[in-house]
Amino acid sequence: MGIGKKSKNISKIAEGKTKESVGRAVGNESLEGKGRAQKMKGKVKQVVEKGKDAFRH
Repeated sequence: MGIGKKSKNISKIAEGKTKESVGRAVGNESLEGKGRAQKMKGKVKQVVEKGKDAFRH
């Protein structure tokens, strides 16, 4: 996995965790859900990139 893509996926996960935590803290279910979705999106992209790397090597 390229360094750029890996860092972008990790930043998506971190941003999602932040949104989820803030949403939970202020009682905003919409923000919490968006954060959860963004976190999962980053994790899925990271898994896909790792899969691509497995086939390349």
